[in-house]
Amino acid sequence: MSFLPPLLLIFILYILVVRLLGKSALAQLTPHDFAALFFLAYVAFQPIQIDTYWQSIIGIIGIALIHFLISKLMLNNGIKHWIIGQPTVLVRHGKILPDNLRKSRFSLVELLSVLRTSGHPQVGTIEYAFLEPNGDVSIIPKREFTPLTPNDIGIQPPYEGIPLSVIVEGVIQHRNLSLIDKNEEWLLKELNQQGFPHTNHIFFAYCMDQDHSLEVIEYPT
Repeated sequence: MSFLPPLLLIFILYILVVRLLGKSALAQLTPHDFAALFFLAYVAFQPIQIDTYWQSIIGIIGIALIHFLISKLMLNNGIKHWIIGQPTVLVRHGKILPDNLRKSRFSLVELLSVLRTSGHPQVGTIEYAFLEPNGDVSIIPKREFTPLTPNDIGIQPPYEGIPLSVIVEGVIQHRNLSLIDKNEEWLLKELNQQGFPHTNHIFFAYCMDQDHSLEVIEYPT
C-alpha cells in the first residue's frame, strides 16, 4: 500500500500541470503539445513501481475515487473555475482580441484554422468566438450571417421522423424494432416483399419511425 499515496499525489499534480499548460494544449495537439503531454505522463509515473495485480487494482480504485471526488468538487462554481478555468473570448463583434490570444497561448494561425474548418473563413462575420475550458472553440455568427431557418419565414415543416437501424451487418436490432412497436416477423415480411429472403446478405437496413418505410443496403458484391 506504500505505493498508493505517491500515485495519487502524482495523479493530482499531473492534472494541475496539464491545467497550467493552458486550454490551447487541449484544443489542437501540435507536435510540441503532444510531446509535452506524452513525456509529462511518462516522467510523472515512471517512479511508481507496481509489481502485482492487487497493486494495479488498488491503484485503479484510488485514481477512480480521486476522479469522483474532483467531479463532485467541480459542482462548486468557485472550485470548478479554478480547476478547469473559464471560457475566453477570442473574437468580439468581428474583431480578434490579441491580448486574449496571448493570455490563452492560442496562436493566430490556430484560430484562423479553426474558423476556416468551422465554415467561418471571414472574421468579420463572427459575433463571438470563445475558447472553451476543454479546448474547443465555440463560434456565434452575426445575425445577418446566420443561415435562414423555416421558422424565420413562418414555415412549419412536417416531422419526417428519424431513421432507426433495424439490421446491422446481418444482425437484427430487436431493441430498435420495439421502439416502433414492430417485431422480427414484421421485419422479415417487409424484407421478403423487397426481395430479401435472408438477412445475412444485408449490410445495413433502417426504418423511419414516422411512416415505417424500410431502406435496405446490401453487402457489396
